Amino acid sequence: MTAARLIDAARAKGVRIATAESCTGGLVAGAITDIAGSSDVFECGFVTYSNLAKVRMLGVREATLAAHGAVSEETAREMAEGALSRSGATLAVSITGIAGPGGSEHKPEGRVCFGIASSGGTRTETVDFGAPGRAEVRRLSVAHALSLLSTAVDKLP
Repeated sequence: MTAARLIDAARAKGVRIATAESCTGGLVAGAITDIAGSSDVFECGFVTYSNLAKVRMLGVREATLAAHGAVSEETAREMAEGALSRSGATLAVSITGIAGPGGSEHKPEGRVCFGIASSGGTRTETVDFGAPGRAEVRRLSVAHALSLLSTAVDKLP
């Protein structure tokens, strides 16, 4: 899904978008704002690379981070919900993962957790992109986030 198509669909439905990004470091916000006219739909982006930033800027609970880690659907959920509640957006996407290099047996390189939040609720998912390299994991994560946003916009009334 392209950012241009997302913007067109969001504009048609009056949707405002916020992003909460960790491993992508603002690339989703960048992809959206690369498109002329994105100000019609893009509210804001939070780049919360550190756990402290997740807590302070998005309201992720320290207990969630301690119990599940930054790379978890639980953290992705709280990131998306925090972005939604701390902005004027109607739809928020979050991304937290291990772009690489590195990782562990339990959280390998290329594992990325996503959240998508709206007034209708929050959905999370994990995608294992494998270990194609840091730049590719980030590229794939941006594409997936744009797809999640587009699907969510399409489902809105």
